[in-house]
Amino acid sequence: GIILVAINPYKQLPIYGDAIIHAYSGQNMGDMDPHIFAVAEEAYKQMARNNKNQSIIVSGESGAGKTVSARYTMRYFATVSKSSSNAHVEDKVLASNPITEAVGNAKTTRNDNSSRFGKYTEISFDQNYQIIGANMRTYLLEKSRVVFQVENERNYHIFYQLCASAMQPEYKHLKLGRSQENNPL
Repeated sequence: GIILVAINPYKQLPIYGDAIIHAYSGQNMGDMDPHIFAVAEEAYKQMARNNKNQSIIVSGESGAGKTVSARYTMRYFATVSKSSSNAHVEDKVLASNPITEAVGNAKTTRNDNSSRFGKYTEISFDQNYQIIGANMRTYLLEKSRVVFQVENERNYHIFYQLCASAMQPEYKHLKLGRSQENNPL
């Protein structure tokens, strides 16, 4: 299959906007520079042409940009398959990432927002190749992080977010205290 090596520049680059998405949409692999959108377009075209499921595997070390690359891929699919009737479904798929990251990401010595679990995201399309839903499964969750963190690392973000909200009336019944963390996210 197609392999793309992407490097996390640790800063925002102007190569992921809607104009770039539209530039790659409908193009053949190899006609443009290597890009995550070229890989997404090829998978989208193969799905439509052959009416077969496609997979994109995003792999790498902590801090390599896997979560961001997966998010860009989902955004690409949401943009190229957009229709007025299903616009809300795509928005919901993209909006689920911050929730997933709060529950499953933590600060490590190499990355302030490191995914501590693997994600399998299945995006469903209708016969017109528009997104109609998605299912996200997680695996290899680091359960040990709940009770123990290496020095200079943190528990999952949600823990600190809950502790920061301890004084809110709706959370009083949880009897939350302050975290030992000096530098909450």
